Amino acid sequence: MYNGGFLGRGRVRRIVELAGYDITLGLPAPDGMVGVWGNSPTAHRGETVAVRRDANLVRVEDAFLRSVLPGRAGSPPIGLLIDHKGVHFDPTTPSDLEEILATNPLDDTAILNTARGAMARMQEAHLTKYTGFDPELPVPDPGYVLVIDQTRGDASVTACGADRNRFLEMLFVAQDEHPGARILIKTHPETIQGFREGYFDPEDCNDRISLMSDPVSPWALMEGAVAVYTVSSGLGFEAIIAGHKPRVFGQPFYAGWGLTVDEFPVQRRQRVLTRAQLFAGAMILYPKWYDPHRDCLCALTTAMEALGAETRAWRADHKGWVASGMRLWKRKPLQKFFGRHTPVQFQDNADRARAMNRPWMVWAGQADTRHEGAIRVEDGFLRSRGLGAELVPPLSLVTDDLGIYYDPSSPSCLEHLIRARRTLRSDQTQRVERLIGALTGGGLSKYNMVGDPPDLPAGRHVLVVGQVQDDASIRLGAGSISTNRALLEAVRKARPNDILIYKPHPDVEAGLRPGDLEVNDLANAVARHVNIAALLAQVDEVWTMTSLTGFEALLRGVHVVTTGAPFYAGWGLTEDLGDVPPRRRENIPLNGLVHATLIDYPRYFDPVTGTACPVEVVVERLRDGPLPRPGPANRMLSKLQGLLASRAHLWR
Repeated sequence: MYNGGFLGRGRVRRIVELAGYDITLGLPAPDGMVGVWGNSPTAHRGETVAVRRDANLVRVEDAFLRSVLPGRAGSPPIGLLIDHKGVHFDPTTPSDLEEILATNPLDDTAILNTARGAMARMQEAHLTKYTGFDPELPVPDPGYVLVIDQTRGDASVTACGADRNRFLEMLFVAQDEHPGARILIKTHPETIQGFREGYFDPEDCNDRISLMSDPVSPWALMEGAVAVYTVSSGLGFEAIIAGHKPRVFGQPFYAGWGLTVDEFPVQRRQRVLTRAQLFAGAMILYPKWYDPHRDCLCALTTAMEALGAETRAWRADHKGWVASGMRLWKRKPLQKFFGRHTPVQFQDNADRARAMNRPWMVWAGQADTRHEGAIRVEDGFLRSRGLGAELVPPLSLVTDDLGIYYDPSSPSCLEHLIRARRTLRSDQTQRVERLIGALTGGGLSKYNMVGDPPDLPAGRHVLVVGQVQDDASIRLGAGSISTNRALLEAVRKARPNDILIYKPHPDVEAGLRPGDLEVNDLANAVARHVNIAALLAQVDEVWTMTSLTGFEALLRGVHVVTTGAPFYAGWGLTEDLGDVPPRRRENIPLNGLVHATLIDYPRYFDPVTGTACPVEVVVERLRDGPLPRPGPANRMLSKLQGLLASRAHLWR
């Protein structure tokens, strides 16, 4: 190689190496390979050496999904295009991508189904080449013609002989073909961030034509457009995915396959493809995708979820948070979760926090009337290997701007997400089924405590789940049965002939919270210090007030009876004896509940890479490690808390 980026850009080098290439300096052997970066200004070095040494030329470019921010802002790519024939945006020579699109059967049902699911996922998560924008920013009212700008001198523009005059011609044709329509020129992200100029200037605008330089979602723009015009932008490809037939004034890879209106056709491209076939070739078969959490090459869907998790974190966090009600021991984990892009500022005075003009969060259990307008934060449902009361840092947290999942008195974001998952696409169903299999097969739960269940007497086994009786979910959601003893009495009355197993809460067992209970007169067995997942495999039924164990039992096909109103009650999956809010009484399939609860609602943190990650990565970390542990100071504080368990409200 003769481009410094192959050495200086660690992610690029790593992907190329994982793809099987040995990157070296010096001269290539005959029939060796010379790598260059696309048609970059430095590519001529490698091209010259390749000709003189009779070596094969390999061109490397960013994949069509790249990163949160442009490479010039320091974001590494999530994938690369490694091409031995040409470069995808240069029509003068067929590329590996063009050969795939022209000759591959593209008729594999599994690949095409993956393509359809991935296209929908890109739109749902607002994923594009650079994802650093706010999907909530408003776009103009529908009915406009979308004209896409690019950066001056971009290789994909010059490769097809285009210049500013071509862009002006495109703008003229857009006006001529849509008389009276509004024309919206979408500015390139690198132009918005000041890295490179575009082809259009403010003087090109008039009362019909305006520049859109706000960092809005391209998918939202596509939805409101009546037509799309481009020279060679990747947004033209995304316009096809969104259902448009863009008017193309260059010769990009997606032109010539019957999905565009081409001003300058590439004559050798005569095949007609479907959207799914074009997507399969360009996004599944052609690129090398990278998994930053496992440091390996991966499938498109894995790379998409990694980019999606990072994007979700950036969109929520880049403006910076102010946080209230956060105990000192929680602040370091919160900084890792929410402060990677802009540090979190901690301020317990509500008026001062509100005046800081930042997104504002408060620990849900500390929220009161002073915190109106603050986003609630709470531990997620796959939390850690070890107890929060022992100050083990979490691997998942939830944020909620409506309420919080354990308080049924008002709606929560989780409720809305559950309703939205009443029906799932086939790719979503498959993902949920794999996730459930990984959780149940790995014996995973919220805290993942160790310990084998006791030998149980013969009979029908009913697990009665104890809780911390001053816990917020009990205070807010338990209803008329609000103590562990009252729950046991209700179960014994309803199931007089069954074997009752009482499982105390792990915080109580550890002596960190009050509530230990003598239950020998009601329970046939007490399961202390056991792995709840292993215990669930041995029972026929679970009774609970509001415990997450009820949700974990549903994953394992165990019948669940609730006496309160936990988040998973009211959807037709549990036998509900408590006062479930009327707004929640509808049927949702288990897969939809799981998707909303474990994929959509929480945010996850990978302790290995220190970055946001999808749920599957946390499942692997919980199963195989490594995992974070509390430091010496936190361990000492945890022991002190154990001595003062009756005053647990001081640190909760």
